[in-house]
Amino acid sequence: MAMGTDLVFCSPALPGVALFDRLGPIAKAGFTALSLMPGDVWTLEAQGMSAKDIASRIADAGLRVAEMDCTANWMPRHPLQGDGGDLSLLLRGLTAQRVIESAARIGAPSVVAVDLCPTPPSLDEAASGFATLCDLAAEHGLRAHIEFLPVGGIRTLAQAWAIVQEAGRPNGGLTIDAWHFFRSGSTLAELAEIPGSRVHTVQLCDAPAEPMTDLWAELMTARLLPGEGALDLAGLLHTLDQIGSTAPIGVEVFNSRQNELPLAQVAQSWAAATRSLLENARNTP
Repeated sequence: MAMGTDLVFCSPALPGVALFDRLGPIAKAGFTALSLMPGDVWTLEAQGMSAKDIASRIADAGLRVAEMDCTANWMPRHPLQGDGGDLSLLLRGLTAQRVIESAARIGAPSVVAVDLCPTPPSLDEAASGFATLCDLAAEHGLRAHIEFLPVGGIRTLAQAWAIVQEAGRPNGGLTIDAWHFFRSGSTLAELAEIPGSRVHTVQLCDAPAEPMTDLWAELMTARLLPGEGALDLAGLLHTLDQIGSTAPIGVEVFNSRQNELPLAQVAQSWAAATRSLLENARNTP
């Protein structure tokens, strides 16, 4: 398959595990890269470590940084998002400039952009904000990619792709998260119309055929291992192949059942399930 077999460990699903505690178990499980959260870098820098030293520790573990996940404050409406509680303050602090500069310091090649406001933005506002984000990223040689979420403001593949097209920046693209893709009602036919070069990252997990009533709860606590549910992951991979995507394959499984498990066990289960899925997809026409 065009996307290869190297796997990216998507860190946001296990935010309670400190960065340096992640490295050994992730590498031992066979992952070659990991995504970082801005807080991973900011916490260690606040303790006196330089970004160069942090990056060296990651490289010494045999890993590379795949992306920075994420910026959530890149449109004019984002500084006012939420109710002023802890989550909204966190999101407001994930400003485009600060996250991009952190990504550049640590050696991440790209930055994920999300919109967690409850209502959709106008195309003009979103495209203008994304164009500015892409321009900031380009100053550091980075790419930017929108991750659409059915529980956010940019809810579908079609909406995200319209923003990327309207922004018109060559370093702008998309994150294709399997759960968001299928739960948003996005289709493989829609994906097949998008150039593979504009898919910058892929994140795999699975889910039952029928969604929970509370999509936010399912998103954060009940996703399944790749191949464990009913999503058409083989179809998704085949379609990405057909459009020529070479995006890294990430694994991101938010599930409360793994919160008390050792990271080594979680990482091994993620890697084994995903490699089995890839092997089966390769052998399926």
